[in-house]
Amino acid sequence: MRNEFFVSLLIIPAILLFTWFWPPAIVFLILLAPILLLGLYDAFQKKSTIRRNYPVIGRLRYLMEKVRPGVQQYFIESNIDGRPFNRNDRSIVYQRSKKTLATTPFGTEEDVYKPGYEWMSHSIAAKDHHDIEAHPRVLVGSPDCKQPYDASIFNVSAMSFGSLSKNAVMALNGGAKIGNFAHNTGEGGVSPYHLEYEGDLIYQIGTGYFGCRAGDGNFSEEKYIKTVQSPSIKMIELKLSQGAKPGHGGILPAKKNTEEISRIRGVKPGTDVLSPPYHKAFSTPIEMMQLIKKLQDLSDGRPVGFKLCIGRKSEFIAICKAILETGIKPDFISVDGGEGGTGAAPLEFSDSVGMPFREGLAFVYDTLVGFDLKKDIKIFASGKIITSFDIFRAFALGADACYSARAMMLALGCIQARECNTNHCPTGVTTQIPELMKGLVVSDKKVRVANYHEETIESFIELVAAAGLNSPHNINRTHIKQRTDLTTVKRYDEIYPYMKKGCLLTDDIPESYQSLMDVSKADTFAAVIEN
Repeated sequence: MRNEFFVSLLIIPAILLFTWFWPPAIVFLILLAPILLLGLYDAFQKKSTIRRNYPVIGRLRYLMEKVRPGVQQYFIESNIDGRPFNRNDRSIVYQRSKKTLATTPFGTEEDVYKPGYEWMSHSIAAKDHHDIEAHPRVLVGSPDCKQPYDASIFNVSAMSFGSLSKNAVMALNGGAKIGNFAHNTGEGGVSPYHLEYEGDLIYQIGTGYFGCRAGDGNFSEEKYIKTVQSPSIKMIELKLSQGAKPGHGGILPAKKNTEEISRIRGVKPGTDVLSPPYHKAFSTPIEMMQLIKKLQDLSDGRPVGFKLCIGRKSEFIAICKAILETGIKPDFISVDGGEGGTGAAPLEFSDSVGMPFREGLAFVYDTLVGFDLKKDIKIFASGKIITSFDIFRAFALGADACYSARAMMLALGCIQARECNTNHCPTGVTTQIPELMKGLVVSDKKVRVANYHEETIESFIELVAAAGLNSPHNINRTHIKQRTDLTTVKRYDEIYPYMKKGCLLTDDIPESYQSLMDVSKADTFAAVIEN
């Protein structure tokens, strides 16, 4: 039974007794009664987490948002890692998750003459979006894959139970079930809350090997087999690095490491859980491919891929060389941008480590094409993907599907209070405190997650139609333009020139790749300089 119910049972009789013994207090009762009733309504309603967790007081936030432009501008422009992004992005998520009015008055909000401004080229011969597949999918699985997965082009990015509350995990998975898209577990393992609503899962394996962790912290085949037996798990993703803190292991603060979470992860409760910055199960690109083959075989042929944020380009080229040498192909590669968000990371890693999204995605796509591997490997992209234009841009650079974490959190009701690492998230999204978690009502928020996904996909299809295309898979780099300075505009194919198919297998290697090809070897991640 809810704590609020007990409080209401105690407060109301107490006030009535007080007024009985001191009649003048009836004046205070008349004044306080509306506030008490409003507080009780807020505590029991299920739509607003802030008002549910902070009755009456929580309404002040929404009152302040009415003030224009100052306070509302702050709420909209601020972002989880302190860097600004398009002020419409958050409004779009809220509107779509609630299925409210999704249009805006006046014109473009951005400075169109500012270097870096980007736009999509529309067509005079635009298509009717009703003639395009409403829910486009992508089949993930190389030719040897026994259980290929028909994935949505837009999915929930990796966020662990522990980083997120159990209510948030259930709402995300419930939304994935409703909308028929995939939910990445994050590196914290598969919890009962991931399985509650039977939504499709992508099981992520990080350097801590949670869910397949042996007593000594290494990879356990036995535990891996047990974990992937769940029919909800459709794909497996080996995490090498993430955009928010590449080269740094995952962080779960001690205050969020409860008894339950520690049991799921196989660690000591109440301690900081710091995953290693590197994998112990392999040390070379060839050994990494051998692990991927093992993960494929032990999962009865499910698609297995890996996630990374590009650092040294030679290391990814070394991985491609290992794929060719071993004949082992990952089914997909997830590319994260250095601007990606997280609940906890050192500031320098968030701001100054890792290749940004556009450059990283274009490089991975081009390199796979250069080695003639792209035809068998799908690319998932993540890194501040929120709007349908973000998805369109990712497809232009070479993505087959996209992930989003930030937007899915906003759909859950996140207000970007930036308390993720303190365990005091006011909306119950990133906390393990029961009193705060209860404010996030799964039955309501899972629908909002599904709504956001559905509305964003629909908007994306409208963009595809506006470009005069029949399918999202026809998007290419000529469809996006970027202002590079006040008087210069370039298409993406001019900024990120396409790689000639198979050229890295011949003597026709582009000059920009020659030195990288010379120093990369399949048997080491280190750049090899031969004298």
